[in-house]
Amino acid sequence: MSTLLAATSEYKGSVLALPSGRWPCVAAPKQLPEVVVSLSSQILTATPQAAAPPPLLRQAVYATLGEGRGRESVLSSDVASVYATSVAGTSHLEARPDCSLADLRKPPNSDCGFTFLIRFLNMASTECSIVVGIDFGNLSSKIGVARHRGIDIITNEVSNRSTPSLISFTPKQRFIGEAAKTAETSNFKNTVGSLTRMIGRTLDDPDVQSEEKKYINAKLVDVGGQAGTQVQYLGDATDFSYTQLVGAFLGKLRDTASTELKQAVSDVVIAIPGWYTDVQRRAMIDAAKIAGLNPLRLINSNTAVALGYGITKADLPEDPENPRYVVFVDVGHATYSVSVVAFSKGQLVVKGTAHDRNFGGRDIDYALVQYFAKEFQSKYKIDVLSNPKAIFRLAAGCERLKKVLSANTEAPLNVESIMNDVDASSSMKREQLEGLIENLLNRFDGPLEAALTQAGISKEQVHSIELVGGSTRIPAIKDKISNFFGKPLSYTLNQDEAVARGATFACASLSPVFRVREFAVQDIINYPIKVQWQKEPGNPDEETELTVFPEKNAMPSTKILTFYRKAPFELESEYVQEPPLPVGTNPRIGQFSINGVKPTDSGDLACVKVKARVNLNGITNFEQAYGVQEVEKEEVTITGEGDDKKEETRIVKKLERTGDYPTAAQYNTWSDKVVDDWLEAEGKMHADDKLVQETEERKNALEEYVYDMRGKLDDRYKAYVQASEKEQLLSGLQQAEDWLYTDEGEDAPKSAYVKRIDELKKVGDKVVLRWRENDERPRAAAQLREVINNFLSAAQNGEEKYAHISDEDKQKVIEKCANTQHWLEDKLARQMEKPKNVDPIITSAEILKNKDDVQYTCASIMNRPKPKTTETPGTETPKEAPKEEPKQPEEDMDID
Repeated sequence: MSTLLAATSEYKGSVLALPSGRWPCVAAPKQLPEVVVSLSSQILTATPQAAAPPPLLRQAVYATLGEGRGRESVLSSDVASVYATSVAGTSHLEARPDCSLADLRKPPNSDCGFTFLIRFLNMASTECSIVVGIDFGNLSSKIGVARHRGIDIITNEVSNRSTPSLISFTPKQRFIGEAAKTAETSNFKNTVGSLTRMIGRTLDDPDVQSEEKKYINAKLVDVGGQAGTQVQYLGDATDFSYTQLVGAFLGKLRDTASTELKQAVSDVVIAIPGWYTDVQRRAMIDAAKIAGLNPLRLINSNTAVALGYGITKADLPEDPENPRYVVFVDVGHATYSVSVVAFSKGQLVVKGTAHDRNFGGRDIDYALVQYFAKEFQSKYKIDVLSNPKAIFRLAAGCERLKKVLSANTEAPLNVESIMNDVDASSSMKREQLEGLIENLLNRFDGPLEAALTQAGISKEQVHSIELVGGSTRIPAIKDKISNFFGKPLSYTLNQDEAVARGATFACASLSPVFRVREFAVQDIINYPIKVQWQKEPGNPDEETELTVFPEKNAMPSTKILTFYRKAPFELESEYVQEPPLPVGTNPRIGQFSINGVKPTDSGDLACVKVKARVNLNGITNFEQAYGVQEVEKEEVTITGEGDDKKEETRIVKKLERTGDYPTAAQYNTWSDKVVDDWLEAEGKMHADDKLVQETEERKNALEEYVYDMRGKLDDRYKAYVQASEKEQLLSGLQQAEDWLYTDEGEDAPKSAYVKRIDELKKVGDKVVLRWRENDERPRAAAQLREVINNFLSAAQNGEEKYAHISDEDKQKVIEKCANTQHWLEDKLARQMEKPKNVDPIITSAEILKNKDDVQYTCASIMNRPKPKTTETPGTETPKEAPKEEPKQPEEDMDID
């Protein structure tokens, strides 16, 4: 067996050769610590000396894809292309970057060994791999999964395709998702939403104080320098950071996906708002870890939508210089985003983005609440805005009214018991709503203009405008977009699920076990990033900052910075504080210390190279610092031709790497210890929630059993229960019911409910068994009789197809059937003599077991194939003599 070369990214696209005479085989994980980043472009070769391989070879290799991943997963692949070519055999593993595809596509030569080019294109999914994409939304979230040769949206426990982004805390447990939505009405002060809005933000953020407080009922607090909430949980006031809350919610989505897929979910791609800063993106990665997920990447929501659009289009332009420009407008619950994307064959390039972080459906709801609160104060003499619960009820009614007005010109509003036992009602026309939100609509053109300006294109160059997000259904918003571009809008995408589908495509493209059309995605950073440093002593003219990643810089991207220093120094990265960076945003990203720097041997400044990178998640890191020095080396060149050739030696200066410097980085994020502590705490809370749920299920099961059994004892089970058993059961059922309504029974542990229901079933199960057997036993007996009759008929009727079976074997079949039939009839006769309220003598399970025994024993004899006829060597079957045609009597014919 040969070991598959563990290639690094430097060999991407190279030809790799395996030992002569050996085929690629499965490599153990320990033999494959690293692999090429993209197998879709990886080429492997093998050089067997004897014969060619089959035209289609099944291959299994270990692969790991995705930035930062460090474990193996199994890849099953078909060989899409096999070529034979004349090359010399190799005796060891080697990389051959100088060998091209053209070199390998030469005619085969039978005198040489064969090299077979294997290109991995068709990747088939395996059971150990699940590809999941998450649309992390403010109002609700969606889960996509790659299966059935497409993308499916997973339904939750109540069969909804989206899950409310809510967490509710109670004295006993947490409710997340649908359960939290149900509990929100009665427990709104301890129900937390706005998860996408608050993660990674500080309590003194101007937007948090002016905008978010309007939509959050729970108390906001500071947790370790970031915003959090204080809720009543398990009887105590408990503070949670929003990173913890998002981690808990992602854990719920993980459980929903695992339940649907019957398999653990780990690898995911999460779609987030494009305006997220570095600290928010780091917080999302930490939240995913708390949820026990492995985020392959974070993807901007509009980029996910663009990927879902482009990867399914077969008519994109071939020339990247003349792409198709598509504008994606996403107006969701809380955010309005615009992206201008250039599409060409096999790729998309994000050209411009713009956002209004405080424009969404909830802002329209808020305007409606203010309007109707004022109307109800005049109409019903109630101050809705003074009562948080009344505000919550009115907001729910306004949301319904808004949706109705999207399809109708007028809609009613009815809110029962809004406060003080008042049932409030009103109505609104669409024109009134549009006038009410005029100030919001006046802000709408801004992001459209900004995105086009950043992209550097005009409205006329736009091919189409795709709408995403629930709020784009509002007629006034559709009119604003259409009027701005002066052309009709496009609705080829699912407005509610396009983000989840795109995130799932992104996850599938990072997975080594799914076949996805090759489609390159080039995203851009949202805010320019600069690096600052202190001047080198003695160099007053040195600049102290540089915009390393400017506006529209590609993501991911790596930059090398060069410094000349004699001592350790520090770098700081931060956002350039100008639009589009939101006002009040903390610009700081991180700090990087480079230690061990000292003058060169000659006392000069040391040359220090620092590697800075914005990774696939949009997170900025200083990755490495190393030294380089200039050295002189001899270089030999040959000049002249023929006899005039001569060697010339010259001294050239080259840069050589001297080694890495020790470094220390500090970023505006949670420490590993804090995240680990939260991970442990989440595990405990998750286990507690599960125990509470299981306890409630056992309690409900006991209560259901009490009512069900009591009613059936005088009905269905009446003929099957003895008087003493009935008395015992009724007494036990009454005791269980009385206990359930005591304080002890109300809050008992799971084991107490299990114990009581088990005690009741000791008697009750006997009664149920008698009733069930009386119904199932006749059907089982009929099945056994049918099997017996079939085999008896086959053994006794002397059919030609059973002529090869000996009489002795047929007699075994007859005896087996006769004995089993005698056993059955004897047992059934004795059962008929017994009353229905005693335990059965024979059960349907016993009958079916005997049926299987007869089937196995008799079938092995009667289904024995006929022996094949063989001819004796040297003999020849005489051929049949040709038949003579009967002679016809000759007739004399008179010819006139």
